[in-house]
Amino acid sequence: MSSDASYFLNNRPAWVDLSSPDPEASRNFYSQLLGWDIQVNPDPQYGGYAMAEDAGVGLAGIGPKMDPNAPTAWNLYIGTDDAAALAQKVTDNGGKVVAAPFDVGDQGKMAVFQDPSGGFFSAWQASGMRGFVSHQPGAFDWGELNARNVESVLPFYEKVFGWQERTMQSDPTDASQPPYHEFTLEGESILGAWEMNPMVPASVPTYWQIYFGVEDVDFAASVAERLGAKTMVPPQAMPGGKFAIFTDPQGASFGLLHFETPESE
Repeated sequence: MSSDASYFLNNRPAWVDLSSPDPEASRNFYSQLLGWDIQVNPDPQYGGYAMAEDAGVGLAGIGPKMDPNAPTAWNLYIGTDDAAALAQKVTDNGGKVVAAPFDVGDQGKMAVFQDPSGGFFSAWQASGMRGFVSHQPGAFDWGELNARNVESVLPFYEKVFGWQERTMQSDPTDASQPPYHEFTLEGESILGAWEMNPMVPASVPTYWQIYFGVEDVDFAASVAERLGAKTMVPPQAMPGGKFAIFTDPQGASFGLLHFETPESE
């Protein structure tokens, strides 16, 4: 990827990675489910971090938990050209800086933040590691903020990243269902947000749900279950496609997604 690639990821999803209590088991699970070729970086400064790549460009990362008390979860990174300035924006708009920007070897800078409702997200300022494969089978396809009183959180992301918000009915056949919100940038839908299901235990904080694209959600769901995943939301239709949500064998939530296109209908 050229250096221009990082520009197109500014204020957009730029990376996803998993913090796992058993990175080897996680690597085996996702490599079998999504067809990843995932390699552990031999440089000890990266602490056993592994990357899946497609033609030399990153798909996702899997690494050990740095803090055993941290949740087992997929992390969403938003691209930035100035992580320090972004940290200030987060603070100015009611968020928290959990980890101030720091160098990740010679690959770039990262930072970890919390939005005002407690949801974690990260930032990535690229230098050596540029580019992010997305929106293809086996790659990141969508991210979705799940929050209580979600409308109160949307302005934070709009102010920090310059996103706009578009609201639509999540289920056109059932007006009682909460609306679905899409974050847009330059007219392109980049991420979603909606009200956390009231059945979710109160102890679960706001979180970003990560979805990976697949050719066939039903088939991929059967593979995920065979590999030890627990089904949280079985395959179901949505406007424009089909999705399902699982917990992987190490406890991280992830989704599978297929958007219909004229070629795939």
